[in-house]
Amino acid sequence: GCAAIANGARGRGHCDRCMWCAAAGLHVIAMPRERNTLPSLPKLGLGTAAIGRPGYINLGRDADLRDRDERTREFMRENAHHVLDEAVRLGLRYVDCARSYGDAESFVASWLAQSGAVTSGVVVGSKWGYEYTANWRVEVGAGEAHEVKYHTAAQLAKQLAESRENLPSLALYQIHSATEASGVLENEEVLDALAALRDSGVVCGVSVSHPQRPSIRRAIEVARGGGPLFGSVQATFNLLDQSAAAELAAAHEAGMCVIVKEALANGRLTERAPDSDKLALLREEAAALGTGVDALALAWVISHPWVTVCLSGASTVEQLRSNADALRIAPLDPALHARLSAAVRQECDEYWEDRKALQWN
Repeated sequence: GCAAIANGARGRGHCDRCMWCAAAGLHVIAMPRERNTLPSLPKLGLGTAAIGRPGYINLGRDADLRDRDERTREFMRENAHHVLDEAVRLGLRYVDCARSYGDAESFVASWLAQSGAVTSGVVVGSKWGYEYTANWRVEVGAGEAHEVKYHTAAQLAKQLAESRENLPSLALYQIHSATEASGVLENEEVLDALAALRDSGVVCGVSVSHPQRPSIRRAIEVARGGGPLFGSVQATFNLLDQSAAAELAAAHEAGMCVIVKEALANGRLTERAPDSDKLALLREEAAALGTGVDALALAWVISHPWVTVCLSGASTVEQLRSNADALRIAPLDPALHARLSAAVRQECDEYWEDRKALQWN
């Protein structure tokens, strides 16, 4: 339904002819059609890591959902559908899943089946490479993991079949958390299989994890069949960890879609963060704009011209509404943007050590 999207608006284009652009002030970015890439999308999307399974590491999640024993599949499915409905109402058009996000793919699939024409413009991506092993538990036992990584051709074949069964209209399939240590970006069998998938019409992407920068640089370089293999890269980028900015800008320059995850640092860039000088500054600047700390942090991300989509990781409808106010206040004034960049940033290794300490809840 969005005329700006349909007409391939350039830069921060928007239209005044649809509820999404008119009401939400959506910023639309157009990408070259000749490449292995996604269609134009609003700059805010929805990630499903927090709505597809009973446990996750976001701060304060216990306050968002019912008591842990009541987080049944039925309850989580209903909650996911409500959040997805609100995403469409707010104008979001990209939904990001993964095989390891519990039942996220099946929740999105059942929502798509029920919602019909309302979701006709929704673009769905997913990821392979992690196996969900928590067995619908909020916490796992000593020595157990919530998810286990297998970056092999056999795992790709297995999980691609599962994803396609859930999501026949899958538009984007991404390696989940590629790192130099996993070796997946040097695995010829995997890369050849992904090239075949790309040639079938599915965009191939790569998400990265710490250390992110070498994997982003490698993803830009990988080619098959005379052209680039990857049409998108997904990475952590936020006011705290700004370390991958240059590499993500280079990916955009190379024609890749740039998808930002963990823009709120799993709650550390929201009101749920412990009191600090950084949080005090964010509160002050957010209040001046008549918005929340979360929306300000998201607006800082989407104000970067090379960001294609920034994911909200909302667990509830209320959180998503608050997050979506970022679209109203972006792009931020350059002086405010620079001031926040300088005052809030954290050393990369320290950031990831803090993330590692977050508890599943």
